[in-house]
Amino acid sequence: MSFNFRRILRPLSALAPGEQGRIAAGAPLKGRLADLGFVPGTEVKVLRRAPFGDPVEVELRGYRICLREAQLAEVSVEMDPLDACREEGA
Repeated sequence: MSFNFRRILRPLSALAPGEQGRIAAGAPLKGRLADLGFVPGTEVKVLRRAPFGDPVEVELRGYRICLREAQLAEVSVEMDPLDACREEGA
């Protein structure tokens, strides 16, 4: 039996509170998101969502920030497959 341990890519907007990942390498983020520290390799964790899902509070580089879901959809996050399975209850 073999296992495929490739990273799972998901948009940051798809993560639930408590889930975390690393910002994926690829198309560099430009402008405000890059200025705020959303650069490839950075660990990011979703802390909570507003009652209707927007905005979303995330933590990265030792600080917390609230952004709109549309902004977070521009950020791809790598998740460890084992962590993703644990989060989904598999």
